[in-house]
Amino acid sequence: QLQLVESGGGLVQSGGSLRLSCAASGFTLDRYAIGWFRQAPGKGREGVSCISRRSGITIYADSVKGRFTISRDSAKNTVYLQMNSLKPEDTAIYYCGVTLSLFVCPTVVSEIESWGQGTQVTVSS
Repeated sequence: QLQLVESGGGLVQSGGSLRLSCAASGFTLDRYAIGWFRQAPGKGREGVSCISRRSGITIYADSVKGRFTISRDSAKNTVYLQMNSLKPEDTAIYYCGVTLSLFVCPTVVSEIESWGQGTQVTVSS
């Protein structure tokens, strides 16, 4: 059974860093393109970053460009989101999601086939 588990969220002060993990079980993450999304209270789920299936192309939302980095660790079957210089507006539940599509780096909710349960990130000012 395909399962994604996010971890690494927490409470951090503005300017701090966190590293989120998205660990897969029941399947090999290298066969999938992965997206990180977030959902703040009262708002829709938005794409933060993605990494494509084969070419390793990465895309970042303008709001996180230069601060966040997405990466894969094939040996650990895990994808990471390193978040630096965090701001209060980064506060949200962060989700990872996957798609089998060869040609997509998923940046919108409709492109995701399976989701993790989310991890809360809270940035205090």
